[in-house]
Amino acid sequence: MAETSDNQSSRAKLIDGSIAGHLVRQTAPGVVGVAAIMSVGIIDAYFIGQLGSAELAAIAFIFPVITALQSLGVGVMVGINSVVSRALGESDRDRALARANLGMVLGLVSGLVVGVLIYALRQPLFVLMQADAAILPLIDEYMGPFAIGFPLMMAMMGMNGVLRGQGAAKSNTLVLLVYSAANWILDPILITGAFGIEGYGVAGAAYATIGGWLIAITFAFWLLGRHDLPFTPSAMRNCNWKTQLSAISRVAGPAAFTNSINPAGLAILTAFLAAESQSAVAGFGAGGRLQGFAVVPLLALSGSIGAIVGQNWGAQQYARARRALVQAGIAAIAYGLAAAVVLFMAREWFAGLFSDEPQVLSATTEYLAISVWGYAGFGVLITVNGALNAIDRASNALALSIARVVLVMVPVAWLARAILDTKAVYIAELAANLLGGLAAAAIAWWVLWRRPDADGPGAGPD
Repeated sequence: MAETSDNQSSRAKLIDGSIAGHLVRQTAPGVVGVAAIMSVGIIDAYFIGQLGSAELAAIAFIFPVITALQSLGVGVMVGINSVVSRALGESDRDRALARANLGMVLGLVSGLVVGVLIYALRQPLFVLMQADAAILPLIDEYMGPFAIGFPLMMAMMGMNGVLRGQGAAKSNTLVLLVYSAANWILDPILITGAFGIEGYGVAGAAYATIGGWLIAITFAFWLLGRHDLPFTPSAMRNCNWKTQLSAISRVAGPAAFTNSINPAGLAILTAFLAAESQSAVAGFGAGGRLQGFAVVPLLALSGSIGAIVGQNWGAQQYARARRALVQAGIAAIAYGLAAAVVLFMAREWFAGLFSDEPQVLSATTEYLAISVWGYAGFGVLITVNGALNAIDRASNALALSIARVVLVMVPVAWLARAILDTKAVYIAELAANLLGGLAAAAIAWWVLWRRPDADGPGAGPD
């Protein structure tokens, strides 16, 4: 029997009831799910760190690249979430079912295409990022298997998009938990070796990830059958493929690029640091893993706002959608500041979790001392992006993210590094997050408050 709350959500129940209550119920499971995903990176870094600083530096190069690639999956998920939630808000279940199934197929097919490209370009890419000859073989050990397994990740993200669009937050989280738990178990066995099994080093982390994807996909298929929008290929038979794929791609394409812009910017910053030292790269990578874990609630909030705003926008409850975004923005600022204080105060302890080499410790500590104060701005940015994607304004979110990296992050790091050395990179990230948050708030006001069709019928109970 399906979860009661999830089935209610799949019938567009997010258009009624307390907005704050929906935010909590949709975000809380998301926090668990995103935390589980982020913990995989932390555990990877922990076990790989035991292999040596060269292996840890290799993962620092890999991290922004695979994050950018995973953003393609996030884009597909966001696109499916957007069109499914709006169709449910319009009470058109048949269209929602057709879009859900097309989206899942799109995820798998695009994963196959991108996987081939990753495999073919994996070595030139990291040469371009200035990875040295000692690290390149270690990078290749990971990226080869990762590229082959990439279609599995895209399929998993497509299924999660369908669950999210229905408001099935608990089920979405369960898929992520299953994936993460498989990684937790497989990482020590496949990286460093255990139970008589010889570890595969850096490659073992990739094998563990592929194993997690396989198990999670199997579980997701089962969960989809317990909800209102199961995997039903026949639902695509009588729909207009071109129209429905266009609706998904119109959001998924820009959303994928939006989510990949930040890790692409971080990859450029990593290349800047590579010119300084391997320790600087390792410290930046370790700090980035910690930061990724710290902003988990913000990522969960940006995911949950999509279904809430999307369903209410589809139901023409415009004022209610605006109010949901305001409440989410306030929550993002409050949490961002609180997380910054905690990481800043305990930065030396956190840095020691990854390495005991003095230079790496120093780099990680310095990074945390500066970058954390941009969390609140980053939270506002991604929350607004989630709302813009939900109302089919993904192009605005994309423009915002590009401007943040191209006009702020990269230029500040480039211009200041001659004076500030590695600190220039950390300050550039901070400036990008703060200015990005301010710009996001301005764009949200313009799109959701100023546009002519943003004054629809009633707001519903608060």
